[in-house]
Amino acid sequence: MNNYQHEVKYYECDRMGVTHHSNYIRFMEEARVDWLDQLGFGFDKIEAENVFSPVISVTCEYKRPTTFKDVIDIEVNIGKITEMKFDFVYTMRVDGKVVCTAQSSHCFIENNRPVAISKRLPELFKALENYVK
Repeated sequence: MNNYQHEVKYYECDRMGVTHHSNYIRFMEEARVDWLDQLGFGFDKIEAENVFSPVISVTCEYKRPTTFKDVIDIEVNIGKITEMKFDFVYTMRVDGKVVCTAQSSHCFIENNRPVAISKRLPELFKALENYVK
């Protein structure tokens, strides 16, 4: 999989000139949407099956600040997967230096009820399992 690249925009920075911490959540979403597209199971394809994958938790550990025009290289992997939930794991780097490590946990739902993805979309489940880190 190719890493996702995000160039920090001016409006994403705070008065101190560093990327506001809340933007990293958006960067994670951009990266996971791109990652799933590369996997061949984009959100459009999954949601066409009436299956959704809401975020149930997010953690971020900020290591170094980023600033306007920095290009953040975001590596995405799967940290853990069960039939009902999985974790995306993110490592964000600028010029090879880690600036943030993060994780987002997701479940699968259909008609607002939990669904076992291994049974509902087994090909997606197997594809995700291949990227458990």
